[in-house]
Amino acid sequence: MPSRHFVKYTFLQVDPAWRRLPDAEREEHKREFIAACEDFGEDHLLRAFSLVGTRGDADMMILSQAENLERIHEFHVVLTQSGLLKWATIPYSYLAMTKPSEYSDESRLQVRPAHGRYLFVYPFVKTRAWYTLPAGERWRIMQEHIRVGKEFPSVDLNTSYSFGLDDQEFVVAFETDNPADFLDLVQKLRSTESSAYTLRDTPTFTCVTMSVERALGALDGTAMRTSA
Repeated sequence: MPSRHFVKYTFLQVDPAWRRLPDAEREEHKREFIAACEDFGEDHLLRAFSLVGTRGDADMMILSQAENLERIHEFHVVLTQSGLLKWATIPYSYLAMTKPSEYSDESRLQVRPAHGRYLFVYPFVKTRAWYTLPAGERWRIMQEHIRVGKEFPSVDLNTSYSFGLDDQEFVVAFETDNPADFLDLVQKLRSTESSAYTLRDTPTFTCVTMSVERALGALDGTAMRTSA
């Protein structure tokens, strides 16, 4: 049986002053960042996304996954040593783990490789009243939630769990090529019984899937002179 994995969503915002540095210095910062990602990505899942134009408080997101927390920690230590991180902040950061679902036979113990152009991510917290319901009642309510999700087959969901690891209880990540389908899905889910037990499901991040190099290029609108 596959082992459970840690999943980390790291959002970066670059200081506007970084964009005014000389081209060669910015390129060196990008290369250091790419080297850290390539090292981690040799034997772990790593995905990059741009949020330029979709959020005002984050420019880029790195999704990393590993079987142990130490590897996640080491990767972010190396990232911090890159020149880019000296000019960036991490306004949002979500840590979670995979585990089998209580409400579905589908078990995803790993976040899958990229297969959609867009990823929609948000932290999720249920009300305390939800956890006082009998297990059978919670299962019944969630079956409606799952049925609505199946009405939008173009939207794929990865759910990871944060109980005790971070401030949220879940991190949900919907992947699709069609943002309109995701919008319609979320709107329809608002009318389900399970929605009454939602305490918090913001902030929401609209992320554009791309390579690390392209996501870095979007930070200053400058492609690297030689592909890393």
